[in-house]
Amino acid sequence: MGVIKDGFKAKADKAGAELKELLKQHGSKKIGEVNLSQIYQGMRGITGLVTETSLLDAQEGIRFRGYTIPELQEKLPKAPGGSEPLPEGLFYLMLMGELPTEENVTHLTSVWQRRSHVPSHVFNTIEALPVTAHPMTQFVVAVMALQTESTFASRYAEGMSKKDYWEAVFDDSMDLIARLPRVAAYIYRRKYKDGKHIQPNGLLDWSGNLAHMLGYEDEGFKELMRLYMTIHADHEGGNVSAHTTHLVGSALSDPYLSFAAGMNGLAGPLHGLANQEVIKWIFEMQEQLGVQEPSKEQISEYVKKTLSEGKVVPGYGHAVLRKTDPRFTAQMEFGKKHLPNDPLVKTVWNIYETVPPILQGLGKVKNPWPNVDAHSGALLVHYGMVEYDFYTVLFAVSRSLGVLASLCWDRALGLPIERPKSVTTELVKQWLDGKGEIWGD
Repeated sequence: MGVIKDGFKAKADKAGAELKELLKQHGSKKIGEVNLSQIYQGMRGITGLVTETSLLDAQEGIRFRGYTIPELQEKLPKAPGGSEPLPEGLFYLMLMGELPTEENVTHLTSVWQRRSHVPSHVFNTIEALPVTAHPMTQFVVAVMALQTESTFASRYAEGMSKKDYWEAVFDDSMDLIARLPRVAAYIYRRKYKDGKHIQPNGLLDWSGNLAHMLGYEDEGFKELMRLYMTIHADHEGGNVSAHTTHLVGSALSDPYLSFAAGMNGLAGPLHGLANQEVIKWIFEMQEQLGVQEPSKEQISEYVKKTLSEGKVVPGYGHAVLRKTDPRFTAQMEFGKKHLPNDPLVKTVWNIYETVPPILQGLGKVKNPWPNVDAHSGALLVHYGMVEYDFYTVLFAVSRSLGVLASLCWDRALGLPIERPKSVTTELVKQWLDGKGEIWGD
């Protein structure tokens, strides 16, 4: 079946047996308590999912299979002459649960190169949309158009055995990840570069080829893409894009349908679209203040003005994290290394020193620290990508690595359709009055 596929199957079989025994012995034990407020407030903090690929700790930030971002930057294979981790290595880690060798990563790069062909009807479908359509709209439509190529869908229609679901999902996931850079670049060149498209370079790694097809040959930008694709890849299973992909996949929708659904969630202003909102807010601040590099005092006044208008400071605060997002820190270190004198990047750093004390002073903000979105746009602008409404597409390409690795595990472990219990407010009132049991089938 292939080196990686065979290895994955062996690990999945072992993990499936362990999971079966775990549930047999401990399935009835409680993990935490559910409060009424959690039911009404977005199920916040309710433990109801298992996601093996990553875990988000309030203090440590994201860990991919136990490894922090600094550890990944040190341990994952790099491109020749590069210093940032190759996302191929992170995907291997999330899928296999162990650090890859250089050979593993080289093999995965070659597999994705071979699987990267995008059928012409997908480009025709994109072209059927108005060029003014948001890039994420074009991206999701393209993924849906790719669904005609689904191995899972065709094999399921033929009567595939349940034990083979994982294999078809694996093949679809590998194909989809391989094709996404071509799709994303096509949308970018169509919308912003007069439709002057750039053919892929089969000698480049996954992220390097994406940079090439977007039209950026600067080695610094290729390194940025490798870092960007690595740190945006996963954020455990409860976020909207990851949870939606898992949820839709639990109905045995194929990876194309599942990923498209998740990316519709990523396109929301409270999720992946936030990176677009951050750079837009900074540009508006520069315009209103009439300066390219505002002082900390000017930033402070503008932040207070933003808050007084009932708005939030985009890029600050996180539902789980209680310290500076390590993904922000990784990008800040990249900026200090490659572009320490860039006015926009320095403004991001000044905002970082200004905003947290102001938010702390409000007394209501649990996490006044920046998240990943607070920095990414400034780095992209430095290399010439000023089209901030495209940024979420880059996020989507990266997020495919995590959600599709998880989807492979969902099917390998035979996880069932997700169907949580819901109740009406009337039933809640009866329960609070002691007139009935709220929980039931």
